[in-house]
Amino acid sequence: MKPITITAIHLYPIAMPYLEPLRTSFGQEPFKAAVIIEVVTREGSSGWGEASVEINPGYGSETMGTGYHVLQEFLLPLLLGQTITSPTEVPAHLKSVRGNKHAKHGLEAAVWDAFARVNALRLADLLAAYLPAGHASKGYAWVGVSIGIQPTLAATLEIIHKRLAQGYERIKLKIKPGWDVELARGIRQALPDVMLMLDANSAYTLADVAHLQQLDAFDLLMIEQPLGDEDIYQHSQLQPQLTSRICLDESIKSADDLRLALQLGALRVLNLKPARVGGFTECLEIYRVCVAHDLPLWIGGMLETGIGRAANVALASLPGVTLPCDISATDRYFDPDLTEPPFVLQPGSRLAVPAGAGIGVTLQRERLQAAVAQWETTRPYSLG
Repeated sequence: MKPITITAIHLYPIAMPYLEPLRTSFGQEPFKAAVIIEVVTREGSSGWGEASVEINPGYGSETMGTGYHVLQEFLLPLLLGQTITSPTEVPAHLKSVRGNKHAKHGLEAAVWDAFARVNALRLADLLAAYLPAGHASKGYAWVGVSIGIQPTLAATLEIIHKRLAQGYERIKLKIKPGWDVELARGIRQALPDVMLMLDANSAYTLADVAHLQQLDAFDLLMIEQPLGDEDIYQHSQLQPQLTSRICLDESIKSADDLRLALQLGALRVLNLKPARVGGFTECLEIYRVCVAHDLPLWIGGMLETGIGRAANVALASLPGVTLPCDISATDRYFDPDLTEPPFVLQPGSRLAVPAGAGIGVTLQRERLQAAVAQWETTRPYSLG
């Protein structure tokens, strides 16, 4: 494949209003924040990535402030001027900077996009080129929808019926203590056959085992991240006490974390978020581990704009991704999005992989500038 040489990297801190806010056990972000990254190459193509950092350190420790600072001062200088013969080289270039996985992912994703564009490949096909034979992209991602904490059961059911009518086949509900067992019971009574999972975002402890066991009665696809966000060991103590499958999210930040979790019996499903693990190179290693262990896998999201969503759809289209992913259609999030064309839900609860090279969508620069201006207007703190 043709190498690329990086001649410039631009950062765009953005803010965008959500069409519908998402409330979880650790709160609600007032708007979509991210750092959009443009990697410019000598070969004449730009690649786009999205550092899915948040305003507050809720889901993870990174924020808009830390992400922008680490990118600008430490990560960008390590890639400027570099000739890249494979996107999998990027982690080695960034190795001297510890942590900051969301920031690293955004930068690495922009390189993957640029490399794919220069080589006239879809990102999905470029990712598959690093996997064994038989792992070519299916051409679509099987997706579901995530519903935040609502004020009442009736309000939750109203949204579920709306999403089912739109064609989504899997429903994920956010839960927390006091909003869990009765919620699941009410949903099951109303919708006995819906594909249902619950996401706790680390809201429980081992002291809640007997309470969590009550959820086994509701035929759940999985319970996602019930215990601490840094924990693997206690999940290994919880899983044998549940018939429901535990899915780990926040706990798994690398392929080695996954290997440990498998050895300890801490999970039976994995939610893989590229931002959480630092980039697509690590995603591919995690994917290989899942395939080798027949571990059910799905791709999570960080409510990304069309830039991050397109990249996630490419990864989710690989055949080792076996469960519906948290990558809903564009009209679930933004109007308008930063990119065109929008992602539209297809029959079978699917999103198609765009046909164009790279991530396959076109950034609308006037919308990007409007989102940058919106950050400057609404930002809760300075980026320095």
